[in-house]
Amino acid sequence: MVSIAGNTGKKKPMSLADIAIIAFIVALSFTCIVPFLYMIALSFSSNEAIISQKVGLWPVDFTVETYRTILSDAEMLYTLGYSIVLTIVYTVAAMFLTICAAYPLTKKRLMGRNVMLSALVFTMYFSGGLIPSYMLVKELGMMNTMWSLVLPGAMSVFNMIILKTFFANLPDSLEESAAIDGCSDMGILIKIVLPLSLPSIATLSLFYAVDRWNGFQDALFYITDKNLYPMQMKLYQIISANQQLDSQQGGEGSVGTYIVPESLKAASVMFTTIPILLIYPKLQKYFVDGVMTGAIKG
Repeated sequence: MVSIAGNTGKKKPMSLADIAIIAFIVALSFTCIVPFLYMIALSFSSNEAIISQKVGLWPVDFTVETYRTILSDAEMLYTLGYSIVLTIVYTVAAMFLTICAAYPLTKKRLMGRNVMLSALVFTMYFSGGLIPSYMLVKELGMMNTMWSLVLPGAMSVFNMIILKTFFANLPDSLEESAAIDGCSDMGILIKIVLPLSLPSIATLSLFYAVDRWNGFQDALFYITDKNLYPMQMKLYQIISANQQLDSQQGGEGSVGTYIVPESLKAASVMFTTIPILLIYPKLQKYFVDGVMTGAIKG
């Protein structure tokens, strides 16, 4: 009989509901892992194997030619470093604005806070559109600058609402005690609220970082200088150039002289995913530290 250990150390039978939940989680995890494994297999497989559709979850005719093609571009390492800096700047700016918007809106003494919140929520459902946004960025002189990729989307109202809810759930007694001791609103925010909110801040920072790292559509509109292309835009150009070569050659007698688009796309996915995967172990530790800090200070 399937059993699990209880709090007393004794084993008790696992219910059908528990088995069903575990089976569902395993199946869901499997559906997430399989596409990732398939991308890895494609990126390390030969052109012939991909064209003949022999690739499954394991590479066929193992090769690193696709990654060599991506890294052969002299500008790739520069683009990688620039994208990391861009992501950091964007995340810091976005979290600063999100905190500055979320914390005051938790205070009942703030006059007109409901009107402000309604105005912010309104932007979640209605926007000016692409053309007005482009004209605004152009009039502000941000074309072909890093700030055109940072400021227009620097704050997510959805993330702000999440952080505001977290701030509002903190005990009022902590802030009242600090205020009695003469601490200002800024001091309360820095010394009490932010340390207790580290798990939420870390999570939203990850959301912002991933969103900026994966974004390239705004670079299509605002950036024409190749030195300011983010990583996703650079990979998009490589894939587009390779697809044009495939179209010109017509797929006849060209196997081995170019990288098939499917393999290049798979390698691009892996190449851009690895930096984010390297962050997760550090971030997981940061989550734990944040929870412990909040528990001790709470």
